[in-house]
Amino acid sequence: MVGTAMFFYGLLLSFIFSGASRNAKLHRPNPPMMQYLGYVLCGLTAGVSVILIAHAVGDTLGTPLLPLTI
Repeated sequence: MVGTAMFFYGLLLSFIFSGASRNAKLHRPNPPMMQYLGYVLCGLTAGVSVILIAHAVGDTLGTPLLPLTI
């Protein structure tokens, strides 16, 4: 289940970034929906990376800072 979610997340992220880079090359503004979705995906990526770094630090220290179980 996690693999499927990661696949679709990566697919959506690559679609948004390729569209934004194409619009930048053609000197066109991005559609507002694409821009907002790009901001949401970047924020989600940053949030998940902070959570996973905190989890890794907790495992290194021996006490779980965030008890993540999958």
